[in-house]
Parts: sequence; structure tokens; C-alpha cells
Amino acid sequence: MTIFDGILSSAKQLASTHFNQRPSGADISLLVIHNISLPPGQFGGKYVEKFFLGKLNIADDESFRDIANLKVSAHLVIKRDGQVLQFVNFNDRAWHAGVSNFSGRENCNDFSIGIELEGTDDIDYTDHQYRQLSLITKLLMIAYPKIARDRICGHCDIAPTRKTDPGASFDWKRYKQSL
Repeated sequence: MTIFDGILSSAKQLASTHFNQRPSGADISLLVIHNISLPPGQFGGKYVEKFFLGKLNIADDESFRDIANLKVSAHLVIKRDGQVLQFVNFNDRAWHAGVSNFSGRENCNDFSIGIELEGTDDIDYTDHQYRQLSLITKLLMIAYPKIARDRICGHCDIAPTRKTDPGASFDWKRYKQSL
């Protein structure tokens, strides 16, 4: 597993159109951990992929009505079985953080990488996910040395009034010790 030109070699590549270029001179210096499941609380389907690719069909589930037209993406998704999907090149700005602030700096999409774990705030993540997340984080810290341990956070940390992910079920101690 390597990172070359913003691509994770071991990830399945699915090109989202929900991204743009980072501002000139933007430093990639933050890693944001998220969770996602579609429909909410369900795992293993193709709906997360469809959502990030802009192909979510509102007829498939009532919960999709409010999100189907959103333009959202993440750099990576780590599925429950450890499979890794890459939607946006790390060098580009994925649309994962929304209105956000880290240490007084707004618009975290400008300088962050977003990783979604297939999961919910209250269901434990899998050993496969922790293993992959740890390996990938180590590679990101080498490829983007401004991402340090104290610059890894949850979506809840950069948008605390809007978001709760990765939630209480995410074992920060386990993850940080693996680094």
C-alpha cells in the first residue's frame, strides 16, 4: 500500500465529481474522521458509493429524499470488511466537512483529508476498519507531514453544533495508540 500523486494504491477508485481544487498554497494539514451509513444504520450496500457519485435514487429509500441532491464526497470510505474506496484524490478538495473550524481556521475542506468509516455513532467499528485506518493514517502522515497526531480529529470536533461523528463508538485511544 502506497500513496503516489494523491492516490492510495490499494483503494478501489471511484471518481466523484463532488470536489474541486484546493486554494492556491493550501497546506494539507488535517485528517478528519467521519462515519456514514445509508440507509441510516444499514451497512454493506452500494448507497454510500451512489451518494458520493451523485447517483442516489430517492425512490430506493424514504431517507434519501433529504440528501439525494446534496453534493458531498470524501477522499476515502473504509467499509466494514476493510475494503477501501477512494472518491477524490488527496491533493484535491473533497466536500466532506461543510461549515467547519479547526483551531480558529475555517473551511476545513481547504486543508483537510476526509475519511468516512462505514458505521454509526453507536455501533462499534470493526477490527478491519481500525487496521486499515491506522495503516492509511501512517501513510498520510508520511505523504503529508503537516498531518500530525494532534491534527487528527472527528467531524464532531470541527462542526460541533452540527455533527456527532464518528461518535461514542469510535475508540480514539485504540486508534491513536496504533499510530
